[in-house]
Amino acid sequence: MVWLTIVSFLLTLGFILWRPRGINEAIPATIGAIVVILSGSVSLSDLGLIAETISGAAITIMATIVMAIVLESFGFFNWVAEKLAEKARGSGIRLFWYVNLLCFLMTLFFNNDGSILITTPILVMLLNNMGLKNHQKIPYLLSGALIATASSAPIGVSNIVNLIALKIVHMSLYLHTAMMFVPATLGLLLLTWLLFLRFKKVLPKTVPTKVTGLSLPSYHPLKPSSMKHGSEEERSRFMRNVLLFVFAVRVSLFVASFLAIPVSLMAVIGSLVLLGWRWAYLKIPPTDMLKKTPWYIIIFAFSMYVIIYGLNNIGLTDWLIQFMRPMVSGSLLHASVLMGVLLSVLSNIFNNHPALMVGTLTLTNMNLDLLSLKIAYLANVIGSDMGSLLLPMGTLATLMWMHIVRKGKVMISWWQYIKVTVVVIPPATLFTLVVLYYWVSWLFGGTLQG
Repeated sequence: MVWLTIVSFLLTLGFILWRPRGINEAIPATIGAIVVILSGSVSLSDLGLIAETISGAAITIMATIVMAIVLESFGFFNWVAEKLAEKARGSGIRLFWYVNLLCFLMTLFFNNDGSILITTPILVMLLNNMGLKNHQKIPYLLSGALIATASSAPIGVSNIVNLIALKIVHMSLYLHTAMMFVPATLGLLLLTWLLFLRFKKVLPKTVPTKVTGLSLPSYHPLKPSSMKHGSEEERSRFMRNVLLFVFAVRVSLFVASFLAIPVSLMAVIGSLVLLGWRWAYLKIPPTDMLKKTPWYIIIFAFSMYVIIYGLNNIGLTDWLIQFMRPMVSGSLLHASVLMGVLLSVLSNIFNNHPALMVGTLTLTNMNLDLLSLKIAYLANVIGSDMGSLLLPMGTLATLMWMHIVRKGKVMISWWQYIKVTVVVIPPATLFTLVVLYYWVSWLFGGTLQG
């Protein structure tokens, strides 16, 4: 049972990272989960507990993706691409900062995988339209991918694994954001600045101020918009109204968390209202969501958690407890830095999805005091969301990004990627972990509640 569970985990991980013939990552995860269940390391009662743990996170993420699909039906992302070029006012440097701001907001408003899948093809389309050379496109695309993925750290709702981990440690979304938003955002600012310094000499001095004829590439996951507007002013007003609604839905998730209302309920209500809005404007019934929504994400998350739970049941967390306890039993600063570094290493070796789940399950079995548990958990999140970006295989989002940019005829090798990340990711991650300790100790040290 032990060896079968371990081998299933390693083979599943290998196939997910390799993805022969572009196979969907949910397929090897499902096969691995079935083998783990048949081995006996996960019981039927465990499956019920796993379903309860991931259900809220999965529903919230699915509702968020539905909202993104509706926005593309409105032509929202094409409009954003045009506004990017307009706001840059012909400056390649100004465009760099706007691209990173867009990727940050896309992750905050939706999620990190959605940000990569939706924003990357649009940026490729925009940069191709501007006539930039390959080496000039890389700074915008690579920095955007790193910021989009790392931006899931400030608020837990931007990443399905973060949401599942929140459930495991019994932390509310509201408390997570209060403790994490400031240090993680400061870390993102440092990361963006380091990326700018790294790419400053490569960025084009000037870029076109207007782009025309933008159309989504064939490999974009969403369909081109069919919406027509009377004037550009009317179009911009409509897009701003849609954006304000999405912002209001996002805020409602944190209000719901504060009031102990299920976050997933508010997410579903928001997506249903937006679907009704689209039906009224474009006469498109919501039934198309059955085909467009990537339901495999739920299967993938459930299957990966089954495998991780199997590892937990065969004693992996018991071994990790002995290894990790010295890290969190000393000072809280050591707990933050050492746990964040450990999760960064594990994420780059095994991918951040299983790394964060294993790390979080281990922490819950260590009988830590409340403050130590919260800081160690948040350090895990920073390690899995930011520290994991050192290597392309550290996150599924980065692997998807490399696949998308190659489809867009932008060539970037693993070595080119690592030459950038090895300079910017370690200092940004360490800085964020140190700031996390000081922020949480100052703001919540004496008053932290569960």
